[in-house]
This record gives sequence, C-alpha cells and structure tokens, in this order.
Amino acid sequence: MPDYPKAITRVDHIEPVPRRIRAFLGGEQVLDTTRAWYVWEWSYYPQYYIPIADVNRDLLVDERRTEESRRGTARMHGLRVGEESRQSCARWYGDDALTGLADTIRFDWAALDGWFEEDEEVFVHPRNPYARVDALRSTRRVRVELDGVVLAESTSPVLVFETGLPTRYYVNRTDLDASHLVPSGTRTACPYKGRTSDYWSVRVGDTVHPDLAWSYTFPTAALLPIAGLVAFYNEKVDLIVDGERLSRPKTHFS
Repeated sequence: MPDYPKAITRVDHIEPVPRRIRAFLGGEQVLDTTRAWYVWEWSYYPQYYIPIADVNRDLLVDERRTEESRRGTARMHGLRVGEESRQSCARWYGDDALTGLADTIRFDWAALDGWFEEDEEVFVHPRNPYARVDALRSTRRVRVELDGVVLAESTSPVLVFETGLPTRYYVNRTDLDASHLVPSGTRTACPYKGRTSDYWSVRVGDTVHPDLAWSYTFPTAALLPIAGLVAFYNEKVDLIVDGERLSRPKTHFS
C-alpha cells in the first residue's frame, strides 16, 4: 500500500475541457478551441482531442494512411508551416471513434512549439483536472542521505503533495552539503510547476549518481513556495523524516 494518493481515472475516460486551448508551430496558430476534450489514454493524465473545425486545416498534410487504436480509426496527418515540417504528428478520428471523438484531432504534444491554457503556457502534457499539487511550508525535520552520506538537513522544508506521486521535500540551499553536488545540464518541465532552472548529480566517493536533485527558480504561480529550493528523488536517495526512515517508492522515476 503506497503512502500517497494514486491516479484513479480509468483509461479512455472522456470529459469536456472548460478552458480555451491554443497551440502554435513556427509562429502560426495551429488550433484555437473552447470545445476540446480530455481523453485519458492512460490513467495518470489526459490528452487534448481538438474538433477539426477549430484546427487550421491549411497546415495539415494528409499522409493517406490510417492507424487503429481502442479509440477508433485515425487518418494520419503531418504539419507544415513554412520550412517547419512535422510528420505523423496528428491523428484525425473518424465515425468509428469513441462517442464524442468523431472529427477530432489528437496532436503529438512535442510536435508543436507551445501549448496554452487560456494565456498561460503549459508544458509536457495537459494538466489533469482530477490532480492536486499543493506546496505547504512545514517544520518537519528532513534529512537526505545517499550511501550513508548526508546530503541535506532541514527543519523548514516545503512539502509538495502531487496526486499520483510521493511527497517531495524541498529544502533551502543553505541546508545542503553542496560539496557532493555536481551541476548538470539537464533541464525538465512539469505541467504544474513549470521549467526547472537547475539540476545536480551527486558524487559519493568515486561514484557520480546522475540527476538526483533539481530546483525551480521561477515556478508557476501556484507553486511559488518552492522557488529556489532543492528537491531530491525519493526513489533514488534515502529520506529520514522526523526520525523515521522512509522506504524508497517505486514510480516511473525509479
């Protein structure tokens, strides 16, 4: 039994998106809709399915082949904007699609330069309307170790509770033993927190463990309490919270 809430939405669940959704490629608007659908292709988060009437069809390139899935038969399309070209990035669903999805298009997220919910950019994938992400200040005593070496100790962490993931413990940089941290060029993004500004590997003895810690200098407004703080992957280090050693959780980050 995990010690955090799991994502529970069933695969192929469909719900209307109440937000305006736009996406761009090469400076051109590819889609603009207030009638998108959330479709859960797996339980953790949904994808957007866009009515064809709200897509700039002049940018679509029909590849004249189809793809079958549980959601129906999709005609494959690419995108072309000037010199920018993306192959096989759009699936246009036909009459045999799940209820409500006929004549909608599902775009590969990474094929487009930017996605927006209303006027706020969203990264990686759509935000799950059934997920919560809360950043709460705490006075719990947190110690981070790896192979018996203390990497951080804090009595003023910020705890991030995100549906489907273990609690993350963000600590002040002054609570770190920076002698074990090796700056990394890795950068990632999160739909809820924004883009990371820093990553670190950890050196213990002669071994360097890649990309174990990260920070957001400019997180999204809802996650401002973690600005500039540092978190470690629970899955890859040892956490002792209020004197209790936590077991390492098993997630897709393990």
